[in-house]
Amino acid sequence: MEEIIFVDKPSGMSSFGAVARVRRILTQREGHKVKVGHTGTLDPFATGLLILLAGKATKKAPELTKKDKVYEATIRLGATSTTGDPEGEIAETGAAIPTREEIEAILPQFRGEIQQTPPAFSAIKINGQRAYKLARAGKDVEIPSRTVTIYELEIMSYEAPILKIRTHVSSGTYIRTLAEDLGKALGCGAYCTDLRRTKIADYDIAKLPLFELPA
Repeated sequence: MEEIIFVDKPSGMSSFGAVARVRRILTQREGHKVKVGHTGTLDPFATGLLILLAGKATKKAPELTKKDKVYEATIRLGATSTTGDPEGEIAETGAAIPTREEIEAILPQFRGEIQQTPPAFSAIKINGQRAYKLARAGKDVEIPSRTVTIYELEIMSYEAPILKIRTHVSSGTYIRTLAEDLGKALGCGAYCTDLRRTKIADYDIAKLPLFELPA
């Protein structure tokens, strides 16, 4: 068999959990174990498009990884999270909440090529181990900064302190880090409360036949 599978991952499920569910369903359907791989993960709290490859299609992984992506994110201003998302320890900063005009004024510095340091709680490997495992163990995690590209960054809505953005980014860009960096630039702190991936390259979740995942 050879299949490209499009999944709308729900919040609370890991990407590897989605892979396992798809593998189980296909294995039952085919009557033998089916190899299933992913072309890029999503954080457990995030929702949206995952592209999975089954059977011989797994050979196409290099063609489908490292693609541009589009996200819609909800950012809470005036507070921080130890993980950059709702799964961490949340702390109010007590700083003044910026106006929409103040937010618009700092957005240009986040468009184009920028330097970004991925979060410690991420799947990046450090000396062969996942960074998030080291972070959870209380170990210091040093991840070098990288150059990423923000092709588009726009405000969808703003009802202080809740900011909703849409952004088109290069592969390797962390939206949790973008949220935190926006908060630092505004002087109030911020973290990502909701995140949804709507596109990978030309694959638009609204126009794709989606594989139904069991609960």
